[in-house]
Amino acid sequence: VELVESGGGSVQTGGSLRLSCRASGYNDDNRCMGWFRQAPGKEREGVATLNVDGVPAYAESVKDRFTISRDKDTLYLQMNDLKPEDSGTYYCVADNYLTTSRCKPGTDASKFDNWGQGTQVTVSS
Repeated sequence: VELVESGGGSVQTGGSLRLSCRASGYNDDNRCMGWFRQAPGKEREGVATLNVDGVPAYAESVKDRFTISRDKDTLYLQMNDLKPEDSGTYYCVADNYLTTSRCKPGTDASKFDNWGQGTQVTVSS
């Protein structure tokens, strides 16, 4: 599976962005897809995931502000009310083996087999 992100950019606090992730070589066996992010000097952290049943899960820090969705082979992340702490590189992830119980943003990044190249999000105050 190849994952290609787009939609990053620079916004001010309170602004919105929508990230897209186009999956090629995709098949219906992708059990889990989601978004991770990494800020400079920090570890990658899970932001949101969508399991094979279409059930989303969110990190507490983005709940009620971000929405993950999927349309065929494209994954989206709608980000509203952005804050400076949301800045970082956002990565699209996919994995064929994570069960629904483990398709969560809190699952370690190493458990996701497929990663995109990342797209930069910068939120200024």
